[in-house]
Amino acid sequence: VQLQASGGGLVQAGGSLRLSCVVSGSRIAISNMAWYRHTPGNERELVARITIGGVTTYADSVKGRFTVSRDNQKNALYLQMDYLERADTGVYYCNGALNGLNHWGKGTLVTVSS
Repeated sequence: VQLQASGGGLVQAGGSLRLSCVVSGSRIAISNMAWYRHTPGNERELVARITIGGVTTYADSVKGRFTVSRDNQKNALYLQMDYLERADTGVYYCNGALNGLNHWGKGTLVTVSS
């Protein structure tokens, strides 16, 4: 199973980015999926989760700004990030309980400048 995240980059505060995570070797349609991030000076934290049924939950710090979605046909997970803040700077990882095991992607770096 592989999770390939992409879409990170450098953006000004207030801007937007869309992260993608394409999964191979397993079907996300039967898995809960999530995005985590590791920001400077902090431990890895849950950003957003989407269940098999499409129910979403978010960290308080990103509510109203980030939107997690999934495309089961494309076997992909997305994170639309709007109104980005400097505090959102970090490495973002996709995660899924796939084939009975917890799998992580390699991460994609998001840098928000002032």
